[in-house]
Amino acid sequence: MKLVTILFLTAMLSVTAVAQRPRAVDTATDASKAVPAAPPQSMKAKYEGGVFGHSHTMEGTLSFDDANARLLFRKDGKDVFFIPYNAVNSAFADTQKKRPGAATVASNVPYLGFPLGLIKTKVRYLTVQFSDPDTLVSGVTSFRLENQGLVDSALYALARKSGLVPRGEVYVRKRDNEEANKTNP
Repeated sequence: MKLVTILFLTAMLSVTAVAQRPRAVDTATDASKAVPAAPPQSMKAKYEGGVFGHSHTMEGTLSFDDANARLLFRKDGKDVFFIPYNAVNSAFADTQKKRPGAATVASNVPYLGFPLGLIKTKVRYLTVQFSDPDTLVSGVTSFRLENQGLVDSALYALARKSGLVPRGEVYVRKRDNEEANKTNP
């Protein structure tokens, strides 16, 4: 009986080992993927923080100011801040699951609130890392946009206008050899 059990377990393990074969890797780069549609010149956005001097979240519009080569955030028709295209070091699209405020309040209702506390929505962000060569100010900021299509198109347009190259899901600015030699003696 022991021998039958050992043979059975050995056969099961060998079947499991055969099933665990390596997966094929997609060698196509992100640049070969379909190009997203062009974003609108101006889009509703919620600034989440990260720019020096602007610590509070605020709602406004994010727009591409190509005449001045900058990404511009406006609130109530006034320019609040901008990030020059040449200051953008990297950019990526981020998605997070968050609980809406109403679900948080409803989850505190005794007996009935537990399932309501499980409600979550997807929130989509355009995250930008920048380093302004004129002011030597750097940071990471994020803008909450309405949907994934808008985030993807804004990310692609910002990367193209800023001269960023894809590295996986992130767009980055490559350093020149001269610049790399200055920092690495």
